[in-house]
Amino acid sequence: MQNLAQLPDSRLILDALLLGGSDEVYLIDAASMQLVYVSESALKNTTYHSGNFHEYSLEQLLGVSESTLCTHLESHRGHSYFIEVPQNPNALMGHIDHRQLRVMVLQSNQQEFMLIVKNDFKVTSTNTAWQAMVANAPAVVFQFQLDSNGEIKFIYLTEGCQALLGLNADDLVKDSSIFFALMNAKDRNALRKRLTLSADEHSLLNWEGRIWIESWQDNKWLNVRAIPRVLDDGVVQWEGIMTNITRSRLEKDEIEKSRRELGELTAHINKIKEQERNAIAREIHDDLGGNLTAIKIGLASIINRMNAGKDFSVEQAMALESIVDRTFEAVHRISSDLRPNILDLGIVAALDWQAQEFEKQLAISCHFSCNQVEVSVTPEQAITLFRVFQESMSNVVKHAHATHVALNLIAGKHDIVMTVSDNGVGIKPSDVLKANSFGLRGMRERASALHGSFNATQSNAGGTVITLKLAR
Repeated sequence: MQNLAQLPDSRLILDALLLGGSDEVYLIDAASMQLVYVSESALKNTTYHSGNFHEYSLEQLLGVSESTLCTHLESHRGHSYFIEVPQNPNALMGHIDHRQLRVMVLQSNQQEFMLIVKNDFKVTSTNTAWQAMVANAPAVVFQFQLDSNGEIKFIYLTEGCQALLGLNADDLVKDSSIFFALMNAKDRNALRKRLTLSADEHSLLNWEGRIWIESWQDNKWLNVRAIPRVLDDGVVQWEGIMTNITRSRLEKDEIEKSRRELGELTAHINKIKEQERNAIAREIHDDLGGNLTAIKIGLASIINRMNAGKDFSVEQAMALESIVDRTFEAVHRISSDLRPNILDLGIVAALDWQAQEFEKQLAISCHFSCNQVEVSVTPEQAITLFRVFQESMSNVVKHAHATHVALNLIAGKHDIVMTVSDNGVGIKPSDVLKANSFGLRGMRERASALHGSFNATQSNAGGTVITLKLAR
């Protein structure tokens, strides 16, 4: 016997196990007509172990002859649904009297298999073991058909219906249209299309959609999975399970949203990076290049005068010295833009200096405080703290209309917390969710990259508070 996970179309077998409850499940290689898998229920019901099954004929095991199965195989090759096959009850093994045998032909990698499910009762029966199992299932097990208008008509639902849908199972059986009424138009149409496809092709029904429960004022995501089968009268009936997937769906949506925002932020960063590169290239070309050209011309003039035996003035030399000084200033400025040299003096000195610079440049009162004279941080933490403060002050200038900013750095035993508070108009929750809020998003990503946290909220006084926390 093979491991179930190694078998072709194992998803269908798992569905059969899920929907079949305690039914026996068998898988036969159609080419050799040999068993390759039996379920635990089959082993239990027959009291044999997997090594013994090859000693018995298919008619002994399943109550149907090999020739009957071959005929079924030829008639239903390429289909993906269950068909009931007549049995010989006198040939059945085991201590359970099975009344149904359902067979599906599977094809995978140019191989054919027959998936066989033996049922000892119908879902709607009053079997005690079945009722106990489905009553405690964290989902709704159901049976439904389609009425003359192509609408769902529930035949049976477990009592989990109340916890999942806020409806009694009996009420939903009496009026199945209530189920569609819970859905929005888009998801309702999607379910109808999948029902039509499943009915026409007798294929597995798998639908996800949202419902609105008025009494709870709550939205839920549902997954409906059902396997169709053809009854004796030709009617297609689905048997399946309905589960609440709200949590997993919201997590999936959150991941997709994060990926989308990360992509937008990456594009924005690349754009800013290119702009900064252009600015640096322009400064190098205009400032450094211009200064070096002027120095070269001045030196050439002095050399020519010296070669001609002429004197050159001190003013010419001093002019060249002035150009050299300006060149050094340009180099320091460009270098500082790429990485602030002030960080070499420590994060406390760097933040204190930057706060004073902002106060001078913006005419906004900016007060810095720290609970320690010096705080030990990694280079990555230092640049993150410095850049987040710079971006916070940029937001103050653009949006806050503040007159005072307080920068506070607290170094604890396990973490470092930096807060930037202003007395401006305050940030709104909607501002944080704006698609183009790249500044806030960038600060949050910087914090996340160091496994820290970032938060932007409105203070009780009405201004904005930026909080960055990094682990030590």
